[in-house]
Amino acid sequence: MLQYEPFLSLVLALFAGLLIGMERQQNAGLETERTEILGGARTHPLVALVGACSMLLTRQTGPALLLVILGGFLVFLALSYAHDLRTTGSRGLTSEVAILLTFLLGAFSAAGESMLPVHQKIIVVSSVSVVATLLLSVKPKFHALLRKATKDDVFATLKFLLVALVVLPQLPNETMGPLAVLNPYKIGLMVVLIAGISFTGYVAIRALGTHQGLGLTGVLGGLASSTAVTLSLSGRAKEEPRLVDSFTMAIVLASSIMFLRVLVTVAILAPGLVPSLAIPLSAMAGGGFVASAILWRQSRLRNAPEGGEIKFTNPFELATAFKFAAVFAVVLLAAKAATTYFGNGATYLTGILAGSTDVDAITLSMARLTQTGNIGIPVAVTTILLGVASNTLVKAGMSGVAGGWAFGRRIALLFSGLLVLGALGLVFVWRM
Repeated sequence: MLQYEPFLSLVLALFAGLLIGMERQQNAGLETERTEILGGARTHPLVALVGACSMLLTRQTGPALLLVILGGFLVFLALSYAHDLRTTGSRGLTSEVAILLTFLLGAFSAAGESMLPVHQKIIVVSSVSVVATLLLSVKPKFHALLRKATKDDVFATLKFLLVALVVLPQLPNETMGPLAVLNPYKIGLMVVLIAGISFTGYVAIRALGTHQGLGLTGVLGGLASSTAVTLSLSGRAKEEPRLVDSFTMAIVLASSIMFLRVLVTVAILAPGLVPSLAIPLSAMAGGGFVASAILWRQSRLRNAPEGGEIKFTNPFELATAFKFAAVFAVVLLAAKAATTYFGNGATYLTGILAGSTDVDAITLSMARLTQTGNIGIPVAVTTILLGVASNTLVKAGMSGVAGGWAFGRRIALLFSGLLVLGALGLVFVWRM
């Protein structure tokens, strides 16, 4: 294998150069700041090969040769940038940085095993090449997303990163408090997990827009907040009764996504619960998707109605994060205490009450207690499903209050059907 390593390095460098070069060539007609690009589908592979050959030569001559070639390359890029600045007034550095990265990727492709094993080198070079190509190709959409972003969005993003990358690692990873079920690090991790899921949905909504279609709003809103979708669309259903099927479809679709979101969350945190939860939650989600498809066909609408987008606020605020952490800790402690002192019945009541306001808190609590062995799988599964059912019924009530009795009755009937499917799925699981 070692005798073929130089050839493998050259092929890897060629791959990186081709990938970036093809994107630059395709993007040539879209560049507005210059009449032609600095390098295309031929130049970038050649630059990558120059970097690779330079690194191969340094194995015999030492690093001085590579530094000389890199220095000459930087002088060339500086002269090219100065020429563009003088002739076109362009201050962009994207093309220069892209071709410099191609050179460095080529050099890294030919680095010896003393720096990095071959298999890891392939992964690193390939990953960087793909990410760089993606960043270069998404320029229009990325700029459009930045134009949509507000200062509040940027501030909320920084606060999310502060909690996830700075605060979370500092939390003690040990149980403490009464009944020894409160772990600050685990609680913080749950906050980051749920905030991350909601944040991803919010970014997608901001990037794509809710006006693209109520179906899209239902899917993305289900990731961010199915309750927000229910409240927003129920109010609009009262104003635009002719679109009641479309609004109903989006609400049912958002809740169906919520069922799957619960299943994914459990799969990440407590895989042992998945076999028991997969059937009832999938049955509810599947029933919701079928109902949504029927409603979509009835509505015969391809786009969301005019009259403004549905407003979603940024889901991450420090106050909200602390509130969720407190709720999660209280539910965790209450569920453990209920099981210890009053039996499983009290745990089920805790699930119903907690689920009426936040299905994530009870889901994460049961997953955590199952992993630590404080609650059995049957109790955890039943409690999670009771929380999901409670949350679904509360949303049905919200739709009636915000959208009127007729609209609320439609939602209640559909949600009741989904809950019946979930109950049948649970009975099937227990009889297996």
